[in-house]
Amino acid sequence: MDDNQLAEELRLTVGRLVRTVRAADTMPSGEAAVLGYLDRGGPLTTADVAHRWGVSHQSAARAVKDLLGQGLLHAEAHPSDGRKLLLHLTPAGSDRLAEERRRRADWLGTAISEALAPDEREALAKVLPLLSRLDAHLKGK
Repeated sequence: MDDNQLAEELRLTVGRLVRTVRAADTMPSGEAAVLGYLDRGGPLTTADVAHRWGVSHQSAARAVKDLLGQGLLHAEAHPSDGRKLLLHLTPAGSDRLAEERRRRADWLGTAISEALAPDEREALAKVLPLLSRLDAHLKGK
């Protein structure tokens, strides 16, 4: 298998796995994505969220509005541009995100235990640093 074939198989397999794991979510994927961006990136504007998520400002604004209504985010005036709002996770938002992440990890962990033999789990663990290096390399481009 050449590098391009390997890349395509990796892309397809990881994509399917991510979509399957998201089936364990109890909140819309867009809302979970917004919470995750704020958790990893700190306070952001709706435009920042849209850019990171790769969606239109209107799509991000809808998810933000829903999260604000649920009390999972709060907004405050941007310190350098009064026309913008900075979005922050609330404690309830952090708790909800942690719950979603825990649910995903538990579901995937159970599947790993049930579907993979001990030597296969060991092989999977050895692949993780390679995937992290690929991710870091791609982000550096």
